Amino acid sequence: MKSNEIQNVKIAIADPSALGLLGLAMVTLVASSQKLGLTSEVSFVIPWAIFLGAFAQLFACINDAKKGNVFGATAFGGYAFFWFGTATSWLIKMGVFGEKLASTADPKQLGIAFIGYLIFTIYMTIGAMETHKVLFTIFLLIDFLFLGLSLSSFHIAYEFSHKLAGYSELLISLVSFYGSAAAVLNPHFGREFLPVGKPFGIFKK
Repeated sequence: MKSNEIQNVKIAIADPSALGLLGLAMVTLVASSQKLGLTSEVSFVIPWAIFLGAFAQLFACINDAKKGNVFGATAFGGYAFFWFGTATSWLIKMGVFGEKLASTADPKQLGIAFIGYLIFTIYMTIGAMETHKVLFTIFLLIDFLFLGLSLSSFHIAYEFSHKLAGYSELLISLVSFYGSAAAVLNPHFGREFLPVGKPFGIFKK
């Protein structure tokens, strides 16, 4: 008499954070250049928003979800859909979906969305404290980015808030490049080639 055997097969999935952080680094680098006046308009920001900001982070989200990493999946997924929404909003404003839709767009609705993402980023920043200090720095800078975007959308201290968003975004890019490099090179060399800093150890036992 044969017995039925159940086998559990574990599929190894590479850490997707390197690609996710690269996507974040690239899109914020290009987008910050427009905010800081180094480039103009957003026509050539849109492709980077869709493919690097959105799809690269969505890829990281899906693979983090497969690994059971709720924090990573939520972070990458949340910001992936942010860039999908942002790129679509820019396309609406540019009249790609028709002049009527463009003419009825209310920029304050983007401001409301930015406030929502500020709330999201604040609690993700708390979670990042128990990951490593590079990731915590990225989330802290994203807090300042959404604070600047929220204020500038409602024309509150516009010049200051717009620059706050621009410089925060540039710093997000630089730190994300570092984080992506660490995520690639540390496991590749089998040692801490680029230090990322230990968790704060405040909330986890």
